[in-house]
Amino acid sequence: MTHTAHLAVYNSLADWEVGHLLVELRTGRFTGSRWNVVTVAEASEPVTTMGGIRILPDTMLADLDPAASDLLILPGADMWDSGSGEAFAAVATRFLDAGVPVAAICGATAGLARAGLLDQRRHTSAAPEYLMATGYAGGDQYVDERAVIDGDLITAGPQSPVQFARATLQRLGLASDQTLEAYEGVFHRADPEAFPTLMQSSHAA
Repeated sequence: MTHTAHLAVYNSLADWEVGHLLVELRTGRFTGSRWNVVTVAEASEPVTTMGGIRILPDTMLADLDPAASDLLILPGADMWDSGSGEAFAAVATRFLDAGVPVAAICGATAGLARAGLLDQRRHTSAAPEYLMATGYAGGDQYVDERAVIDGDLITAGPQSPVQFARATLQRLGLASDQTLEAYEGVFHRADPEAFPTLMQSSHAA
């Protein structure tokens, strides 16, 4: 069975934050499991990412059912810092209530904070002060790590796209600890000693 990841898309989406994760899910090159990646937006009009890529959404947020998904990915965007994004945070609530993982990075963590989703879950973001500015009650749950997994929630800051990918793949059970350590070694630390280990895990055609 092919699994499906839903990528939330909106104007000014931060391309770099989700690039590593999307590639690994879609290709399965180091996991052996190829996922469908489906874009979801509030409206049918194209959106433009921060990098200028124009995306035509595959489906609408109102039609998204957690039962038909295996993962919701929420990238950062200007939208979150302006205090918007309530519709996406509401969908994240439904996903978490249904036991379907949600992976949020950068500004999306602020949106989840405003929705109360971080009050009782361990999490991280760009910095503690960034989330405190939302007025949320989860400051004691903040963890100063590149990426954090708490149950079905994965969070990371904008400086940690590789760790975000690693943590999400770990939560989904798609790769061994050895493969994930080598993945971060290659793509974050440029460690030449990690490359052979990662290549041993390659499932690329």
